[in-house]
Amino acid sequence: MHDTHLHQRPGHHLWLIAGTGEGPRLAQTLLARGWRLRVSLVGAAAARPYPKQNDLELEIGALDGEAAIAERLEHADASGAPFAWVVDASHPFARVISTDLAAACRDRSQPLLRLRRPALPIDNALVLEDLADLAQLDLTGAHLLLAIGARRLGEALRHSTAEGHFARLLPTPAALRLARAAGLEDHQLACLRPGSVPSLADGALERALCRRWGITTVLARQSGGLTERLWREVADQEGLRLLLLRRPPEAATAECLPLEELLEKLGSPPPPL
Repeated sequence: MHDTHLHQRPGHHLWLIAGTGEGPRLAQTLLARGWRLRVSLVGAAAARPYPKQNDLELEIGALDGEAAIAERLEHADASGAPFAWVVDASHPFARVISTDLAAACRDRSQPLLRLRRPALPIDNALVLEDLADLAQLDLTGAHLLLAIGARRLGEALRHSTAEGHFARLLPTPAALRLARAAGLEDHQLACLRPGSVPSLADGALERALCRRWGITTVLARQSGGLTERLWREVADQEGLRLLLLRRPPEAATAECLPLEELLEKLGSPPPPL
């Protein structure tokens, strides 16, 4: 975490809540335009791609709900460095964070923008409305790889009729605890962050896991980001059945824009007086 204190210059500060692969690119672009950024990230590992700059403050840890978000906004106002914009670039499936942000910003009339990831073509994937839809599928003899995050593993396992289950997780203690609580054993788990092994980039690690475990079916999330693209490529290359959990709808309380339009909307900070 960077302890850099952002210089006070009203109208030049943005608060970016980042939980997506677009976060570092977005931060780099905004810093280059002259914005001073606070970037909130869930874990320390997510901070590595961000540059070390005086105009960038990294905040590591959960936002802890609407009241805590409102307190941060109040503190920024009181310190003479209010946020010109709050930018919600959290993961499309992180609905609690987005809902809390929208409520806190609405109550304080704080300008808020939401990053919208693109919707990728369905192609040969089967989109599930919810995990309960797994119970309606014929998964006889299937080895199912769950790439949906750790929080909903237990729910997926309750509905799945597959013969074998395996999971790809982020390398955090919380994710491992949830996977074990769901009933998965260590030999059924791979705890690695995508792209963390340069020599196994571009899906090589995921393809190796699928071969090792004899995977026939992959369940991933319709996130619209790099991870969904990766699983599409792996499924196509390995001849696997691909299931996608439908992305939840965006709340109507924030203006939701794709990356380039969001950057255009933010523009550059006003010139110094």
